[in-house]
Amino acid sequence: MSNLKQTIGLVFGGNSSEHDVSIQSAKSIYNALSNPENNERFTVNPIYIDKYGFWGDYEFSKSILSEDKISNLTIKNDSSSINSLANLSNESDKIDIWFPALHGQNGEDGVIQGLFKLTGKPFVGSGVLGSSLGMDKIAMKSIFKSFNLPQAPYIYLNKEDLLNNLVMQSIFSKIEEIIKYPCFVKPANLGSSIGITKAYSKEELINAIKLATSYDERIIIEKNIKGKELECGILGKSSMRSSVVGEVKFTTDWYTYASKYNGNLSRTIIPADLNIDISNKIRKLAIDACKAINAFGLARVDFFFQEHTQEIYINEVNTLPGFTKTSMYPMLWEASGLKLEKLVASLIDIARE
Repeated sequence: MSNLKQTIGLVFGGNSSEHDVSIQSAKSIYNALSNPENNERFTVNPIYIDKYGFWGDYEFSKSILSEDKISNLTIKNDSSSINSLANLSNESDKIDIWFPALHGQNGEDGVIQGLFKLTGKPFVGSGVLGSSLGMDKIAMKSIFKSFNLPQAPYIYLNKEDLLNNLVMQSIFSKIEEIIKYPCFVKPANLGSSIGITKAYSKEELINAIKLATSYDERIIIEKNIKGKELECGILGKSSMRSSVVGEVKFTTDWYTYASKYNGNLSRTIIPADLNIDISNKIRKLAIDACKAINAFGLARVDFFFQEHTQEIYINEVNTLPGFTKTSMYPMLWEASGLKLEKLVASLIDIARE
């Protein structure tokens, strides 16, 4: 390993509904990389993307990470902003490795990964294919089905289907026969539970579909699985390993955006109270799910587990899990013996493979 310090381009913010979550993740990563344990190895250049897609310079970006609360920050389109591929190419000369701390659209769906690839520099996390498949719930579940991986029954529709009465009647019939109520209605390409509704009736389902289509053209409707909500972290590329399994408990009806980011509404149990056989099965399935969609580097795989049937269901793969104070991914690895400072350094080493 080279003794020269590596310059890490920490990219965060973004034109996404998960903009604010991204900022909180970036703060944790920046602090961990700036820790004395990592300071001799890395120089961190933070790069903030505002909600309109403008790229800020290092000083402006660093100032955002030092703020306690960020809301509706924008960058003036002046000489200090980067908003062209030519300028980004010049900036990339100063970067050795990209570290995306982006969530949602344009951040973990393969878009920014393609841009990083064009710069010719390595980056943390999955490539274009794994990122796009991990982001699109319909594509991801189709891949899981082809690999015979266990998952809850689901159906999907496109926004244009709402205008076709025959198609919608068929969908309502399938829901009543296969999915049943309550069911979950989700935009195919969002995270952090944004745009998701738990519908208890046909009337609620119709409203839920309208809400979901306001976020995405593609919608997925899933059967509600009653059981433990479990999560497992993945680390590695040529050789993947899985963390201990954690359980999420919440006081809300389901794991909403509020309960994910409000410590008063949810808590985590790490490791989860599971027998060793079930825990090992989940850890293996987590790796299988990532390999199926070509996800690597880091990921968090979410599961449902029904104790009375002993059935395990894969919910989804998150290819850029959060690093906020309440995020499960870094907590899972700390419980597995890898503190945050070593975790982020490991991710950079994996990116160099």
